[in-house]
Amino acid sequence: MNKNRQQILKKAALNYRESLRKSLERRLEAARASGNQTLIKQLEAEANYLHIN
Repeated sequence: MNKNRQQILKKAALNYRESLRKSLERRLEAARASGNQTLIKQLEAEANYLHIN
């Protein structure tokens, strides 16, 4: 049972990380489309902080 719980938690963590990555990509696309350089830099810094590159 403990191994099953670990697998569930690992999958949840991976899903959460993927959700963060997708959200960040969408936000970055929108910032680039609007030409907002300040926001682009902030989002790139966020990606680096989260190790999502």
